[in-house]
Amino acid sequence: MKIVIVGDGKVGSALTVQLAKEGHDVVVIDSNKLVLAEAQQSLDINVVHGNGATTKVQNQANVGGSDLLIAATSADETNLLCCITAHKLGCAHTIARVRDPEYYSQLYDWKDELGLSMMINPELSTASEIFRLLQYPSFLRRDSFAKGRVEIVEIELEEGSFLDGCTLMDFPKKVKVQVLVCAVQRGSEVFIPDGRFQLRAGDRLHVTAPSGNLAKFLRNLGVAQRKIKNVLIIGGSRIAIYLAGELMRVGVSVKLIEKDAERCAQLSDLLPKATVIHGDGSDRNILDTEGLAQADAVVTLTDFDEENLIISMYANYLGVYKVITKINRTEFNEVLTGKGIDCAVSPKDLCCNGIVSYVRAMGNRHGGSIVTLHRIVEDKVEALEFQVGKGLPFLGQSLTKLRLKPGTLIACINRRGKTIIPSGGDTIEAGDSVIAVATADMAIQNLSDIVIE
Repeated sequence: MKIVIVGDGKVGSALTVQLAKEGHDVVVIDSNKLVLAEAQQSLDINVVHGNGATTKVQNQANVGGSDLLIAATSADETNLLCCITAHKLGCAHTIARVRDPEYYSQLYDWKDELGLSMMINPELSTASEIFRLLQYPSFLRRDSFAKGRVEIVEIELEEGSFLDGCTLMDFPKKVKVQVLVCAVQRGSEVFIPDGRFQLRAGDRLHVTAPSGNLAKFLRNLGVAQRKIKNVLIIGGSRIAIYLAGELMRVGVSVKLIEKDAERCAQLSDLLPKATVIHGDGSDRNILDTEGLAQADAVVTLTDFDEENLIISMYANYLGVYKVITKINRTEFNEVLTGKGIDCAVSPKDLCCNGIVSYVRAMGNRHGGSIVTLHRIVEDKVEALEFQVGKGLPFLGQSLTKLRLKPGTLIACINRRGKTIIPSGGDTIEAGDSVIAVATADMAIQNLSDIVIE
């Protein structure tokens, strides 16, 4: 497909890399010549210099003849104008990054009139992700599928666990709940395991489970589940506003530290029930004074990865029960594991995953197109949800008869609201939603891609 990306910042550049790697014809528009030169030098893409919201520049990029325009500049208004212009020029699909809460809620009802195929809000997505992690703080990660009915959760197998040495064939009997281990990270190695795979202490397990089974799964593992009652948030960003609102809605006490006095005043007006502290959240004395060690959870949301990392490491050193770190530069994630940064979220990655999922679904509107995509195990594995149509040749066949490609796994089948953790006798039927797991380098486009014909 021909895809035009306006804006080569964090989100735009990440999308450019991923979509070019998947073989799409990508054109990048940006007003910074140096950024464009670097992108063109490192990737097989075309670039256009100029204001991507103008008809002139969009015509230079042949937006009217493109399949999709993605507007990912830092300004919501520019992104919306880019999409409106592209729609007028004949581009069938447009995606806008919209960060302002007021714009986002207002524009949702106007999507069709504005020619918007999709709006994405990285800050809102990140706040929702953090909120879900705080609901089950024993999990290092939670990814949702099938409209929230199914999740893939990440948990570390601790020393002395009764699952140390257990084969996955025996895993369901041991945990006494309907779940499936779909990926395992062991040090720098990643496995899409079969039933003979043997677990070891220290493994990070990615487990598929119906959402209603998560609490029972933790109980049966013997993991003490502590309820989060008070949260300390460092940094008064948009993410902090979204997150604080969600936490206070369910009765969680929120304290927020922000170094900018004017921003503190705004936060106090927006979040009247939260305690807003004017101070430098990276200052150890302020953290100690404001009760960092007594918090149930700490969430670092400053604009600087380095500050977030240092504060999180200090919180872990003090023994804070749950620490969540916002990181934009995720290319060093594997270095951080075991260094006190066990639970990290990336607005850029959440935004990119949603857009890449939409792009892959565009490429296949028949048979088994992608509904949801999450990258797990440090982006080395993809968990994909497919909506199954009538055109697939293997419908009705038992899974034992399907030959799946190496590095793939059918993790879950959702049929008319019923969640099936599959066994060999189960089948895939039209109308199902199917969750599959595959190594990221396969870049799966549709459900047929994981089956050997």
